[in-house]
Amino acid sequence: MEMDSLPNGSATSPGPSPGPTAAAAPSSKLSHLSESLKLEHQFLRVPFEHYKKTIRANHRVVEREMSAVINGVSEAADRDDMSSDDAVNHLSSLVSRLQGLKRKLEEGSRTEHLQAQRCRARLDHLESADVESLSDWNNTRLNRILVDYMLRMSYYDTAAKLAESRNIQDLVDIDVFQEAKKVIEALQNKEVGPALAWCAENKSRLKKSKSKFEFQLRLQEFIELVRAENNLRAITYAQKYLAPWGTTHMKELQRVFVTVAYKSTTECATYKVLFEPKQWDYLVDQFKQEFCKLYGMTLEPLLNIYLQAGLSALKTPYCYDDDCTKEDPLSQEGFRKLAQPLPYSKQHHSKLVCYITKELMDTENPPQVLPNGYVYSSKALEEMARKNDGKITCPRTGLVCNYTDLVKAYIS
Repeated sequence: MEMDSLPNGSATSPGPSPGPTAAAAPSSKLSHLSESLKLEHQFLRVPFEHYKKTIRANHRVVEREMSAVINGVSEAADRDDMSSDDAVNHLSSLVSRLQGLKRKLEEGSRTEHLQAQRCRARLDHLESADVESLSDWNNTRLNRILVDYMLRMSYYDTAAKLAESRNIQDLVDIDVFQEAKKVIEALQNKEVGPALAWCAENKSRLKKSKSKFEFQLRLQEFIELVRAENNLRAITYAQKYLAPWGTTHMKELQRVFVTVAYKSTTECATYKVLFEPKQWDYLVDQFKQEFCKLYGMTLEPLLNIYLQAGLSALKTPYCYDDDCTKEDPLSQEGFRKLAQPLPYSKQHHSKLVCYITKELMDTENPPQVLPNGYVYSSKALEEMARKNDGKITCPRTGLVCNYTDLVKAYIS
Protein backbone atom coordinates (compact mmCIF):
# COMPACT_ATOMS: atom_id res chain seq x y z
CA MET A 1 0.00 0.00 0.00
CA GLU A 2 2.87 2.39 0.73
CA MET A 3 4.31 1.96 -2.74
CA ASP A 4 1.28 3.71 -4.23
CA SER A 5 2.28 6.97 -2.57
CA LEU A 6 5.81 7.05 -4.01
CA PRO A 7 6.25 9.79 -6.65
CA ASN A 8 7.42 8.66 -10.08
CA GLY A 9 10.01 11.47 -10.32
CA SER A 10 8.62 12.92 -13.52
CA ALA A 11 7.28 16.47 -13.23
CA THR A 12 5.95 16.52 -16.77
CA SER A 13 4.01 13.29 -16.68
CA PRO A 14 0.24 13.79 -16.62
CA GLY A 15 -1.48 12.66 -13.43
CA PRO A 16 -3.74 9.62 -13.50
CA SER A 17 -7.41 10.19 -14.16
CA PRO A 18 -9.59 10.37 -11.02
CA GLY A 19 -11.86 7.56 -12.15
CA PRO A 20 -9.36 4.63 -12.27
CA THR A 21 -7.57 5.76 -9.10
CA ALA A 22 -10.79 6.00 -7.11
CA ALA A 23 -11.80 2.56 -8.31
CA ALA A 24 -8.40 0.99 -7.69
CA ALA A 25 -8.05 2.13 -4.08
CA PRO A 26 -11.32 0.58 -2.81
CA SER A 27 -10.56 -2.57 -4.79
CA SER A 28 -7.15 -2.87 -3.15
CA LYS A 29 -8.62 -2.22 0.31
CA LEU A 30 -11.37 -4.76 -0.30
CA SER A 31 -8.80 -7.38 -1.25
CA HIS A 32 -6.78 -6.54 1.88
CA LEU A 33 -9.93 -6.84 4.01
CA SER A 34 -10.80 -10.22 2.52
CA GLU A 35 -7.33 -11.53 3.31
CA SER A 36 -7.55 -10.17 6.87
CA LEU A 37 -10.83 -11.96 7.55
CA LYS A 38 -9.18 -15.29 6.71
CA LEU A 39 -7.07 -14.86 9.87
CA GLU A 40 -10.10 -14.66 12.19
CA HIS A 41 -10.53 -18.42 12.70
CA GLN A 42 -9.71 -18.25 16.42
CA PHE A 43 -12.01 -15.24 16.86
CA LEU A 44 -15.05 -17.44 16.12
CA ARG A 45 -13.74 -20.82 17.23
CA VAL A 46 -13.07 -19.99 20.89
CA PRO A 47 -16.56 -18.76 21.89
CA PHE A 48 -18.14 -21.59 19.90
CA GLU A 49 -16.04 -24.21 21.72
CA HIS A 50 -16.89 -22.55 25.03
CA TYR A 51 -20.59 -22.64 24.10
CA LYS A 52 -20.41 -26.35 23.24
CA LYS A 53 -18.59 -27.08 26.48
CA THR A 54 -21.34 -25.38 28.50
CA ILE A 55 -24.03 -27.35 26.67
CA ARG A 56 -22.20 -30.63 27.36
CA ALA A 57 -21.79 -29.74 31.05
CA ASN A 58 -25.49 -28.92 31.40
CA HIS A 59 -26.41 -32.15 29.64
CA ARG A 60 -24.25 -34.17 32.05
CA VAL A 61 -25.93 -32.49 35.02
CA VAL A 62 -29.39 -33.39 33.70
CA GLU A 63 -28.40 -37.01 33.03
CA ARG A 64 -26.81 -37.44 36.45
CA GLU A 65 -29.68 -35.87 38.40
CA MET A 66 -32.47 -37.55 36.44
CA SER A 67 -30.74 -40.93 36.75
CA ALA A 68 -30.51 -40.45 40.53
CA VAL A 69 -34.19 -39.47 40.77
CA ILE A 70 -35.36 -42.42 38.63
CA ASN A 71 -33.26 -44.83 40.68
CA GLY A 72 -34.71 -43.32 43.85
CA VAL A 73 -38.27 -43.84 42.63
CA SER A 74 -37.49 -47.41 41.56
CA GLU A 75 -35.90 -48.17 44.91
CA ALA A 76 -38.96 -46.86 46.76
CA ALA A 77 -41.32 -48.84 44.53
CA ASP A 78 -39.41 -52.08 45.15
CA ARG A 79 -39.50 -51.75 48.94
CA ASP A 80 -42.46 -53.40 50.62
CA ASP A 81 -41.52 -52.44 54.16
CA MET A 82 -41.57 -48.65 53.64
CA SER A 83 -44.04 -46.81 55.85
CA SER A 84 -46.20 -43.95 54.62
CA ASP A 85 -44.09 -41.39 56.48
CA ASP A 86 -40.86 -42.82 55.02
CA ALA A 87 -42.38 -42.79 51.54
CA VAL A 88 -43.45 -39.15 51.93
CA ASN A 89 -39.99 -38.15 53.19
CA HIS A 90 -38.30 -40.07 50.39
CA LEU A 91 -40.47 -38.48 47.70
CA SER A 92 -40.00 -35.05 49.29
CA SER A 93 -36.21 -35.46 49.01
CA LEU A 94 -36.61 -36.41 45.36
CA VAL A 95 -38.80 -33.37 44.72
CA SER A 96 -36.20 -31.15 46.42
CA ARG A 97 -33.57 -32.68 44.17
CA LEU A 98 -35.67 -31.93 41.08
CA GLN A 99 -36.17 -28.36 42.26
CA GLY A 100 -32.40 -28.06 42.63
CA LEU A 101 -32.02 -29.40 39.10
CA LYS A 102 -34.50 -26.80 37.86
CA ARG A 103 -32.42 -23.98 39.40
CA LYS A 104 -29.25 -25.39 37.82
CA LEU A 105 -30.96 -25.62 34.43
CA GLU A 106 -32.20 -22.03 34.67
CA GLU A 107 -28.68 -20.85 35.51
CA GLY A 108 -27.23 -23.01 32.75
CA SER A 109 -29.77 -21.65 30.27
CA ARG A 110 -28.76 -18.08 31.11
CA THR A 111 -25.11 -18.97 30.61
CA GLU A 112 -25.85 -20.62 27.27
CA HIS A 113 -27.85 -17.58 26.18
CA LEU A 114 -24.99 -15.21 27.03
CA GLN A 115 -22.49 -17.35 25.15
CA ALA A 116 -24.79 -17.60 22.14
CA GLN A 117 -25.06 -13.81 22.19
CA ARG A 118 -21.28 -13.59 22.22
CA CYS A 119 -21.03 -15.80 19.14
CA ARG A 120 -23.66 -13.62 17.45
CA ALA A 121 -21.80 -10.43 18.40
CA ARG A 122 -18.61 -11.74 16.80
CA LEU A 123 -20.39 -12.71 13.61
CA ASP A 124 -21.96 -9.25 13.47
CA HIS A 125 -18.54 -7.69 14.03
CA LEU A 126 -17.04 -9.57 11.09
CA GLU A 127 -20.02 -8.71 8.89
CA SER A 128 -19.63 -5.03 9.79
CA ALA A 129 -16.18 -4.87 8.21
CA ASP A 130 -16.23 -2.81 5.01
CA VAL A 131 -13.94 -0.46 3.12
CA GLU A 132 -15.46 2.74 4.56
CA SER A 133 -14.99 1.67 8.21
CA LEU A 134 -11.75 -0.28 7.70
CA SER A 135 -9.67 2.06 9.87
CA ASP A 136 -12.01 1.74 12.90
CA TRP A 137 -12.32 -2.00 12.36
CA ASN A 138 -8.54 -2.40 12.30
CA ASN A 139 -8.23 -0.36 15.51
CA THR A 140 -10.71 -2.71 17.18
CA ARG A 141 -8.77 -5.71 15.96
CA LEU A 142 -5.54 -4.23 17.35
CA ASN A 143 -7.22 -3.83 20.75
CA ARG A 144 -8.42 -7.45 20.56
CA ILE A 145 -4.89 -8.63 19.80
CA LEU A 146 -3.49 -6.62 22.71
CA VAL A 147 -6.08 -8.07 25.10
CA ASP A 148 -5.22 -11.58 23.87
CA TYR A 149 -1.53 -10.94 24.55
CA MET A 150 -2.18 -9.58 28.05
CA LEU A 151 -4.37 -12.56 28.94
CA ARG A 152 -1.69 -15.02 27.79
CA MET A 153 0.94 -13.14 29.79
CA SER A 154 -1.35 -13.30 32.90
CA TYR A 155 -2.11 -9.54 32.97
CA TYR A 156 -5.79 -10.29 33.60
CA ASP A 157 -6.81 -7.04 35.30
CA THR A 158 -5.11 -4.89 32.66
CA ALA A 159 -6.74 -6.90 29.88
CA ALA A 160 -10.17 -6.49 31.49
CA LYS A 161 -9.71 -2.73 31.85
CA LEU A 162 -8.64 -2.34 28.22
CA ALA A 163 -11.59 -4.41 27.01
CA GLU A 164 -13.98 -2.36 29.13
CA SER A 165 -12.56 0.98 28.04
CA ARG A 166 -12.88 -0.02 24.37
CA ASN A 167 -16.28 -1.69 24.88
CA ILE A 168 -15.12 -4.98 23.33
CA GLN A 169 -15.99 -7.41 26.15
CA ASP A 170 -17.96 -9.64 23.76
CA LEU A 171 -15.05 -9.70 21.30
CA VAL A 172 -12.40 -11.03 23.71
CA ASP A 173 -12.06 -14.24 25.76
CA ILE A 174 -11.51 -12.98 29.30
CA ASP A 175 -13.89 -15.52 30.90
CA VAL A 176 -12.17 -18.38 29.07
CA PHE A 177 -8.74 -17.32 30.32
CA GLN A 178 -10.11 -16.85 33.84
CA GLU A 179 -10.81 -20.59 33.77
CA ALA A 180 -7.15 -21.22 32.89
CA LYS A 181 -5.97 -18.74 35.52
CA LYS A 182 -7.23 -20.91 38.40
CA VAL A 183 -5.34 -23.96 37.15
CA ILE A 184 -2.13 -22.04 36.38
CA GLU A 185 -2.03 -20.37 39.79
CA ALA A 186 -2.61 -23.73 41.50
CA LEU A 187 0.24 -25.37 39.59
CA GLN A 188 2.52 -22.44 40.41
CA ASN A 189 1.64 -23.10 44.06
CA LYS A 190 2.50 -26.80 43.54
CA GLU A 191 -1.12 -27.99 43.72
CA VAL A 192 -2.50 -30.45 41.16
CA GLY A 193 -6.11 -30.61 42.38
CA PRO A 194 -7.62 -27.95 40.07
CA ALA A 195 -5.64 -29.30 37.11
CA LEU A 196 -6.90 -32.85 37.73
CA ALA A 197 -10.46 -31.51 38.04
CA TRP A 198 -9.99 -29.74 34.68
CA CYS A 199 -8.77 -33.02 33.16
CA ALA A 200 -11.84 -34.87 34.50
CA GLU A 201 -14.12 -32.18 33.09
CA ASN A 202 -12.55 -32.49 29.64
CA LYS A 203 -11.63 -36.18 29.81
CA SER A 204 -13.22 -37.29 26.54
CA ARG A 205 -11.64 -34.55 24.46
CA LEU A 206 -8.21 -34.97 26.06
CA LYS A 207 -8.39 -38.71 25.43
CA LYS A 208 -9.33 -38.08 21.82
CA SER A 209 -6.27 -35.86 21.33
CA LYS A 210 -4.06 -38.47 23.11
CA SER A 211 -3.05 -35.98 25.77
CA LYS A 212 -0.50 -37.01 28.43
CA PHE A 213 -1.26 -34.08 30.71
CA GLU A 214 -3.20 -36.04 33.34
CA PHE A 215 -0.48 -38.71 33.36
CA GLN A 216 2.19 -36.03 33.96
CA LEU A 217 0.12 -34.61 36.82
CA ARG A 218 -0.16 -38.05 38.43
CA LEU A 219 3.60 -38.57 38.08
CA GLN A 220 4.28 -35.23 39.77
CA GLU A 221 1.94 -36.07 42.62
CA PHE A 222 3.78 -39.36 43.09
CA ILE A 223 7.12 -37.51 43.12
CA GLU A 224 5.84 -35.13 45.81
CA LEU A 225 4.89 -38.10 48.01
CA VAL A 226 8.39 -39.53 47.56
CA ARG A 227 9.88 -36.12 48.36
CA ALA A 228 7.93 -36.13 51.63
CA GLU A 229 9.32 -39.66 52.28
CA ASN A 230 5.79 -41.03 52.45
CA ASN A 231 6.76 -44.14 50.49
CA LEU A 232 3.89 -46.37 51.58
CA ARG A 233 1.33 -43.81 50.49
CA ALA A 234 3.27 -43.26 47.25
CA ILE A 235 3.08 -46.98 46.42
CA THR A 236 -0.64 -47.06 47.18
CA TYR A 237 -1.13 -43.98 45.01
CA ALA A 238 0.81 -45.59 42.14
CA GLN A 239 -1.30 -48.73 42.30
CA LYS A 240 -4.52 -46.72 42.10
CA TYR A 241 -3.69 -43.92 39.67
CA LEU A 242 -0.53 -44.84 37.73
CA ALA A 243 -1.01 -48.56 37.09
CA PRO A 244 -3.73 -47.95 34.43
CA TRP A 245 -1.15 -46.06 32.36
CA GLY A 246 1.29 -48.97 32.39
CA THR A 247 0.37 -50.33 28.96
CA THR A 248 1.27 -47.09 27.19
CA HIS A 249 3.88 -45.41 29.42
CA MET A 250 5.81 -48.24 31.05
CA LYS A 251 9.31 -46.75 30.55
CA GLU A 252 8.34 -43.46 32.19
CA LEU A 253 6.68 -45.29 35.06
CA GLN A 254 9.74 -47.46 35.67
CA ARG A 255 11.95 -44.41 35.79
CA VAL A 256 9.70 -42.64 38.30
CA PHE A 257 9.22 -45.72 40.51
CA VAL A 258 12.98 -45.97 41.02
CA THR A 259 12.87 -42.64 42.89
CA VAL A 260 11.44 -44.51 45.89
CA ALA A 261 14.87 -46.09 46.32
CA TYR A 262 16.95 -43.02 45.40
CA LYS A 263 14.88 -40.41 47.29
CA SER A 264 14.87 -36.66 46.70
CA THR A 265 18.44 -36.15 47.92
CA THR A 266 19.95 -38.25 45.13
CA GLU A 267 22.82 -36.85 43.07
CA CYS A 268 22.09 -39.17 40.16
CA ALA A 269 21.26 -36.81 37.28
CA THR A 270 18.68 -39.17 35.77
CA TYR A 271 16.49 -39.01 38.89
CA LYS A 272 17.61 -35.73 40.42
CA VAL A 273 15.92 -33.79 37.61
CA LEU A 274 12.54 -35.26 38.59
CA PHE A 275 12.70 -33.44 41.93
CA GLU A 276 13.68 -30.05 40.50
CA PRO A 277 11.20 -27.15 40.86
CA LYS A 278 11.25 -26.57 37.09
CA GLN A 279 9.07 -29.67 36.69
CA TRP A 280 6.16 -27.51 37.85
CA ASP A 281 7.04 -24.95 35.16
CA TYR A 282 6.86 -27.75 32.58
CA LEU A 283 3.38 -28.64 33.84
CA VAL A 284 2.26 -25.01 33.50
CA ASP A 285 3.56 -24.88 29.92
CA GLN A 286 1.94 -28.20 29.09
CA PHE A 287 -1.39 -27.06 30.50
CA LYS A 288 -1.28 -23.89 28.40
CA GLN A 289 -0.69 -26.00 25.28
CA GLU A 290 -3.54 -28.39 26.08
CA PHE A 291 -5.83 -25.49 26.95
CA CYS A 292 -5.11 -23.72 23.66
CA LYS A 293 -5.66 -26.91 21.64
CA LEU A 294 -8.94 -27.57 23.44
CA TYR A 295 -10.35 -24.17 22.46
CA GLY A 296 -8.77 -23.98 19.01
CA MET A 297 -6.38 -21.17 19.95
CA THR A 298 -2.96 -20.55 18.49
CA LEU A 299 -0.13 -21.64 20.79
CA GLU A 300 1.65 -18.32 20.24
CA PRO A 301 -0.03 -15.00 21.16
CA LEU A 302 -1.68 -13.34 18.16
CA LEU A 303 0.53 -10.28 18.65
CA ASN A 304 3.68 -12.37 18.17
CA ILE A 305 2.22 -14.02 15.07
CA TYR A 306 1.33 -10.72 13.41
CA LEU A 307 4.69 -9.18 14.28
CA GLN A 308 6.56 -12.21 12.98
CA ALA A 309 4.57 -12.08 9.75
CA GLY A 310 5.81 -8.54 9.19
CA LEU A 311 9.36 -9.22 10.37
CA SER A 312 9.66 -12.20 8.02
CA ALA A 313 9.34 -9.78 5.09
CA LEU A 314 12.00 -7.45 6.54
CA LYS A 315 14.58 -9.90 7.85
CA THR A 316 17.85 -9.91 5.89
CA PRO A 317 21.46 -10.62 6.93
CA TYR A 318 22.11 -6.86 6.86
CA CYS A 319 19.63 -6.38 9.74
CA TYR A 320 22.13 -7.98 12.13
CA ASP A 321 25.08 -5.77 11.15
CA ASP A 322 26.33 -3.16 13.61
CA ASP A 323 25.62 -0.33 11.17
CA CYS A 324 21.99 -1.38 10.59
CA THR A 325 19.87 1.75 10.16
CA LYS A 326 17.77 2.73 13.16
CA GLU A 327 14.68 2.96 10.93
CA ASP A 328 14.82 -0.83 10.56
CA PRO A 329 12.68 -2.50 13.29
CA LEU A 330 15.23 -5.32 13.43
CA SER A 331 17.83 -2.89 14.76
CA GLN A 332 16.06 -3.31 18.12
CA GLU A 333 16.93 -6.27 20.33
CA GLY A 334 13.30 -7.16 21.10
CA PHE A 335 12.39 -7.53 17.44
CA ARG A 336 15.62 -9.42 16.71
CA LYS A 337 14.74 -11.97 19.37
CA LEU A 338 11.22 -12.34 17.96
CA ALA A 339 12.60 -12.80 14.43
CA GLN A 340 15.33 -15.26 15.45
CA PRO A 341 13.46 -18.45 14.38
CA LEU A 342 12.26 -16.87 11.12
CA PRO A 343 13.93 -17.45 7.74
CA TYR A 344 15.49 -14.58 5.83
CA SER A 345 13.23 -12.72 3.42
CA LYS A 346 13.47 -14.02 -0.13
CA GLN A 347 14.15 -11.07 -2.40
CA HIS A 348 13.81 -11.81 -6.12
CA HIS A 349 14.62 -8.21 -7.06
CA SER A 350 16.66 -5.78 -5.01
CA LYS A 351 15.07 -2.44 -4.18
CA LEU A 352 17.24 0.59 -3.43
CA VAL A 353 15.77 3.11 -1.02
CA CYS A 354 17.39 6.50 -0.49
CA TYR A 355 18.77 6.98 3.01
CA ILE A 356 17.79 10.68 2.96
CA THR A 357 14.32 10.79 1.40
CA LYS A 358 13.29 7.15 1.99
CA GLU A 359 12.06 7.12 -1.62
CA LEU A 360 12.66 4.33 -4.09
CA MET A 361 15.66 4.78 -6.39
CA ASP A 362 14.91 3.70 -9.94
CA THR A 363 15.35 4.93 -13.50
CA GLU A 364 13.19 7.99 -12.76
CA ASN A 365 15.17 8.78 -9.60
CA PRO A 366 18.58 7.15 -10.25
CA PRO A 367 21.19 6.58 -7.54
CA GLN A 368 24.41 8.59 -7.50
CA VAL A 369 27.67 7.61 -5.83
CA LEU A 370 29.72 9.96 -3.65
CA PRO A 371 33.55 9.77 -3.65
CA ASN A 372 33.41 7.87 -0.35
CA GLY A 373 31.24 5.14 -1.91
CA TYR A 374 27.90 6.00 -0.29
CA VAL A 375 24.87 6.10 -2.56
CA TYR A 376 21.89 8.47 -2.46
CA SER A 377 19.06 9.38 -4.82
CA SER A 378 19.41 12.08 -7.48
CA LYS A 379 16.45 13.98 -6.05
CA ALA A 380 17.99 14.24 -2.60
CA LEU A 381 21.44 15.26 -3.88
CA GLU A 382 20.05 17.81 -6.35
CA GLU A 383 18.01 19.41 -3.56
CA MET A 384 21.06 19.47 -1.27
CA ALA A 385 23.27 21.02 -3.98
CA ARG A 386 20.66 23.68 -4.75
CA LYS A 387 20.54 24.76 -1.10
CA ASN A 388 24.35 24.70 -0.57
CA ASP A 389 25.79 26.31 -3.70
CA GLY A 390 26.61 23.02 -5.38
CA LYS A 391 28.11 21.39 -2.31
CA ILE A 392 27.13 17.89 -1.13
CA THR A 393 27.56 16.73 2.49
CA CYS A 394 27.36 12.99 3.19
CA PRO A 395 24.87 12.58 6.08
CA ARG A 396 26.68 9.47 7.29
CA THR A 397 30.37 10.45 7.22
CA GLY A 398 30.26 14.26 6.94
CA LEU A 399 32.33 14.25 3.71
CA VAL A 400 31.90 17.48 1.66
CA CYS A 401 32.28 17.37 -2.12
CA ASN A 402 31.06 19.14 -5.25
CA TYR A 403 27.98 17.99 -7.10
CA THR A 404 30.19 17.50 -10.15
CA ASP A 405 32.20 14.86 -8.27
CA LEU A 406 29.21 12.49 -8.16
CA VAL A 407 29.07 9.42 -10.38
CA LYS A 408 25.76 8.10 -11.65
CA ALA A 409 25.05 4.46 -10.87
CA TYR A 410 22.98 2.25 -13.16
CA ILE A 411 20.49 -0.40 -12.09
CA SER A 412 20.50 -3.52 -14.22
